[in-house]
Amino acid sequence: MGYQNLGRAEFGLCAAPNRAEGARPGSDRSDQDARSEDCRDQTDREAGARKGANESRVHDYMDSQPEINEKMRAILVDWLIEVHNKFELMPETLYLTINIVDRYLASNSVMRRELQLVGINAMLMASKYEKIWAAEVNDFVCISDRAYTNEQVLITEKRILRELKWSLTVPTPYVFLMRFIKAAVADQHMENMMYFLAELGIMNYATIIYCPSMLVASAVYTARCTINKSLAWNDTLKLHTGFSETQLMDCAKLQVSFHLMAAENKLKVIYRKYSNPERGVVALLPAAKSLLAAATS
Repeated sequence: MGYQNLGRAEFGLCAAPNRAEGARPGSDRSDQDARSEDCRDQTDREAGARKGANESRVHDYMDSQPEINEKMRAILVDWLIEVHNKFELMPETLYLTINIVDRYLASNSVMRRELQLVGINAMLMASKYEKIWAAEVNDFVCISDRAYTNEQVLITEKRILRELKWSLTVPTPYVFLMRFIKAAVADQHMENMMYFLAELGIMNYATIIYCPSMLVASAVYTARCTINKSLAWNDTLKLHTGFSETQLMDCAKLQVSFHLMAAENKLKVIYRKYSNPERGVVALLPAAKSLLAAATS
């Protein structure tokens, strides 16, 4: 059962039109006009995605949870990232998984023993949504050491979907990663650093106060500072993200602190993932400590 039919158009997340397809036969508008129009269209789509993300964002919910806390959530996310790697799921599946977890926890009290059950269902649903051929229920039952039965998983899946009103079409951080990486003209090394910081961000509950677009824009900014780009922020990035350097500073400082603590943190899945040569060993680079001394907004 897949959820692809829910669609993405309501948030304006369709691909930018090709200029050749968009031009009318015999049109006398210049290439510069076409490029300007495409740029405006892209900016409008990004603004629409930011609006959608703000409307669907999760706010601080931990005080309403009697049995779970921030540390337990971090342990769950760390484990889910490991499962995501093991099953070789699509990158966007991870971000939708965490979104589902947080949205469900924001509206329902969950017992400690059921937290992992919520997590595996979130990943099961996200993988169905993002892929035609998704991981199966039994895969998740096995990887959780059969702590839950197939029937428990299916019942919980229905409960979560009802609570979320079947709304899985949301602008997750991944949507903004794709756009902002392109705007930053990032090479593979820079892209790996942006992913590393973004994943540290979604694992740490402290970033729940930031909307997805700000979390990702801060990851882009912090990554550029970490790799010592001569100009960490520019007008192009400000245009496409909607944020100034000053607006990003508080979230960026959090991300620098996560980077600084990553090697010593007991939850090491992200650190090991980005210490791998295949991902440019970006986790081993010195954190951008200079940002910690910068003035905040």
